[in-house]
Amino acid sequence: METSYTPVQYVYREEIQEEIGKQTEGKVFYFLSDNTVDSLTGKVVRLEEIPGKGIFVIMDGGQQIRIDRIITLFGKPGAAFDEYDAYANACMNCTGGDE
Repeated sequence: METSYTPVQYVYREEIQEEIGKQTEGKVFYFLSDNTVDSLTGKVVRLEEIPGKGIFVIMDGGQQIRIDRIITLFGKPGAAFDEYDAYANACMNCTGGDE
């Protein structure tokens, strides 16, 4: 199930534009539509707004990643970083087991 697009702070768009300008190559970690984590390696070639779907980075391999689902972009926190941090720490909040 795909989540609806959540507008992101402009600072994340600026960061992406900066990396496009520098032609940085590296790894992007992001959430898939089922909230699992995936990654791609390559360059971001452009930002593209798709009406009704959101703003996406387009990778040099043609892959599209919605910017509100990016956890890290070349090692820098993305718009979904806080969500990932909560996701990663969720098991620490669990109850049960042999307590």
